[in-house]
Amino acid sequence: MSALTWLNTEAFVAFGKGVKWSDMVGNTMGLIALALGWRRSIWTWPAQLLSGAILFTTFAFGGMSGMAGKQAVVIIVAVWGWAMWNRGRQKAQDGTLAVRFATWRERGFLLGAAALGTLAVGGLFTVFPKLSWAPWPDAYIFVGTLVAMYAQAKGMVEFWFAWLLVDVVGVPLAFSTGYAFSGLVYVVYFALVVWGAYDWYQRSRTTTAPALEGATA
Repeated sequence: MSALTWLNTEAFVAFGKGVKWSDMVGNTMGLIALALGWRRSIWTWPAQLLSGAILFTTFAFGGMSGMAGKQAVVIIVAVWGWAMWNRGRQKAQDGTLAVRFATWRERGFLLGAAALGTLAVGGLFTVFPKLSWAPWPDAYIFVGTLVAMYAQAKGMVEFWFAWLLVDVVGVPLAFSTGYAFSGLVYVVYFALVVWGAYDWYQRSRTTTAPALEGATA
């Protein structure tokens, strides 16, 4: 049995739904990545990359193009974010990541990109229904993930809220289509998002450094 085949076999049953190894391992890595992001550790990016690679296999095998596309975005942006934080760490004297709230202009850009991107991707999925059986939720998830990770790479506090908005749709969708572990970890995920948002908010009030200066190891 290959590693890909094993990852997409059933690990156990929860609430009458089978949980695949890839769903369980990938989402666990996602939680670890989120916790590392709260700690402003540069290791959040390789953890997100690994989580994205594992979850890509489970959604691709399950025929969920939008969710699989979300993980492809995670992989690509994780590489970029890793480079951004690593470059900032080399420049920072104390090796820490300075975080801040986005400006109103930046918020407008993020919201506009999310809205226009969702319309474009949702339209694409609608025209080509084989790409997704749930075009608009998948488009929302796909584009929202890109926006959230961009904000994270820039050290914006808003990235926490963007991730929460993505998973408000993504987690129930995954649970309803048989990926129960995504739903099971949501409570922990929500707690980490709230905790991380508060921590970054507090740090944003005590720093006058640029948006991105570095990250802890």
